[in-house]
Amino acid sequence: MARIALINPRFEISYWGMEHVVQIAGKQANMPAAALPLLAALTPTTDSMILIDENVQEIDYSVLDHVDIVGITGMNVQRHRIREILEVLKQRGKFTVVGGAWVTVQEDYFGDLADVIFVGEADETWPAFLEEWRGGSWKPRYEQTGKTDVTKLPAPRFDLLRMDQYLNGSIQISRGCPFLCEFCDIIVTFGRRPRIKTSRQILAELDALRAVGVATVFIVDDNFIGNKHAIKEILKDVIGYQQINRFPFRFFTEASLDLAEDDELMRLMTEANIVAVFIGIESPNEDSLKETRKNQNVRPRAGTMLNRVHKVLHAGIEVRCGMIVGFDNDDETIFDAQRRFLGEAYIPHILLGMLFAIPKTPLHARLVREGRLDPTDVPEFGTNVIPLRLTREALQRGHMALMRALNEPESYFSRLEELYLRGRLQRKNLGQVKYLRHRSLSRLKSQMANSVGTVFYFRRLMKHVKSEALRREYRYRIWQAAKITRDPGLVLTYVMKCAVHYHTDRLINDLESGAASPY
Repeated sequence: MARIALINPRFEISYWGMEHVVQIAGKQANMPAAALPLLAALTPTTDSMILIDENVQEIDYSVLDHVDIVGITGMNVQRHRIREILEVLKQRGKFTVVGGAWVTVQEDYFGDLADVIFVGEADETWPAFLEEWRGGSWKPRYEQTGKTDVTKLPAPRFDLLRMDQYLNGSIQISRGCPFLCEFCDIIVTFGRRPRIKTSRQILAELDALRAVGVATVFIVDDNFIGNKHAIKEILKDVIGYQQINRFPFRFFTEASLDLAEDDELMRLMTEANIVAVFIGIESPNEDSLKETRKNQNVRPRAGTMLNRVHKVLHAGIEVRCGMIVGFDNDDETIFDAQRRFLGEAYIPHILLGMLFAIPKTPLHARLVREGRLDPTDVPEFGTNVIPLRLTREALQRGHMALMRALNEPESYFSRLEELYLRGRLQRKNLGQVKYLRHRSLSRLKSQMANSVGTVFYFRRLMKHVKSEALRREYRYRIWQAAKITRDPGLVLTYVMKCAVHYHTDRLINDLESGAASPY
């Protein structure tokens, strides 16, 4: 029997971490890392397993002294913390293994601090390693010869995590993306052929999430609609599950912009109660999109990008987005162009980053050939890309100024009001809304719960926000929403949107001081 501990290191404050929202909500972390409970489910039941998410609990190294194998997984933004943990474990003489997104693209990053590394997916190599470790013949590097058959994956062991400490749950339905974006490492890890689980697997995972009290779930697929035909069939079964169980879940996910070209798919997503989607729009500059092979965003016959964003909103799905500055076709005009586009798109939540070249991506290889890559681990100007039409100083300065401009209260709340108070976002076809429409008692219970939630989160918001100017702004915006609508759910949404604004404001401050990552 092996005694095993798996660790997800803590994140720096980031867009995805939503650390300040999490604090206001009284939780410890935004969502669990998908790898930990899945690897636990792939581990033989004869082995003992401890899962440690450092975003929820501190690492007790005295406990790790009594395990045989310590595994660590992590992404780019966690790489420095992974190194710190490995250095401590090395001093204590522990046997360590490392996998995840970062070591997959930068295999030599941790040197001899890790006894074993896992490159790419580890669904087959992890059990194989454990068997070889028992026989004393393990290898220093594992990489699967093919992609995982996701239809054979077990349900993750959510029961081993402190799920009550997360703001959201998470579920993975598919892996892979059919597109060729030059900067993206997703196809490096998961490939271009989307692979999708069966409905039986997905419904079993939803049962497991319900059992631990999860109500809001992030579908972590990098492109939820990579296989449109297959996901439509899955959605039909999820809709049935939601209806039978009185809509216990609200979902949000990630998808490509070609979602707007499929009315049936958008309808099924809204009926399944998918309330928001994160889309990689990247840039309003079509030359930049063509340069980076983001061709799915440049389809004149499908309409402009603005037209397509508005179609998704009209279908009832809020759009959040990723935007990038620093492409070869970007010059000083890109910052104003981004600001205008996002205002006209009515997108309140934006992950804005400078172009960054991840190892093993086509972008990284091209910039190496062109001599335009900063090789340092922590580049001075926040990105390892040396721009073509901008100085590095101008790119960094413009990036920060644009973040500030987009999060100015007048700018942020004008986009939010267009969505929720002026009807740009049509919620009438959401599955839960339709379900409650003809069930007066259930609707009353929902309204009461939302009213209680509004009071609870408003009080916590006022307690956590130290700036009197921001507290005054939030009170005014929430009151404006309350005057316009009789829907307690919308007022609660506004309270939480204020919390997200506060998080972004703090994130920008931390970025300027060098204490956070925007990714």
